[in-house]
Amino acid sequence: MRIKTANYVKIYQLSLLLKIGLYVKSFEILLLLKKKMKRFKVEIKWAVIFSIVAILWMWIEKLAGLHDKYIDYQQYLTNLFFFPAVAMMILALREKKQKYFEGNITYWQGMKSGLVLSAFIAILSPVNQWITTYVITPEYFPNVIKRSVELGYFATIEEAQNHFNFENYVVMSFIFSFVMGIITTSIVMIFLKSKNKKPDNVES
Repeated sequence: MRIKTANYVKIYQLSLLLKIGLYVKSFEILLLLKKKMKRFKVEIKWAVIFSIVAILWMWIEKLAGLHDKYIDYQQYLTNLFFFPAVAMMILALREKKQKYFEGNITYWQGMKSGLVLSAFIAILSPVNQWITTYVITPEYFPNVIKRSVELGYFATIEEAQNHFNFENYVVMSFIFSFVMGIITTSIVMIFLKSKNKKPDNVES
């Protein structure tokens, strides 16, 4: 009986040590992630700002009647979001240059930052689309499906539904936001890059 009790104690001690080891390792991983994410604090901040502005833009479109009464003009006027989108990319890259790279940034450092920013924006885009579709303007898809068939863009309701749906828009917004973010960055960094050599104490 004493041998069994001793074995149980040993097993308990080993399991306790294992749990402590796992907790310590998890804590180390969290610290490492925190350190890594600190490098991308600017990108995360502006990705969130970008998402909030995009949601507000959809809300303004709805209030303006572009999702029902004036839906014929929505496909054109929604492209005006290009201007605030580019402005936010410029502000984000400028802040990265000033706060992280201490005023000196190379073209490729800016490209890396823009790539990360675009990835974060793309990751958040499905959330934006869900809020837009199911909270802000649930009537948009039924209205645009009906109107697109009336105008002859699609032959049948089924064809229009295959294009105008939540899943399709999630995929399109993810790809579009990522690709356009990279293209915008590649152009902006031509003008934003520094001519001076970067400081030696700043990571690339």
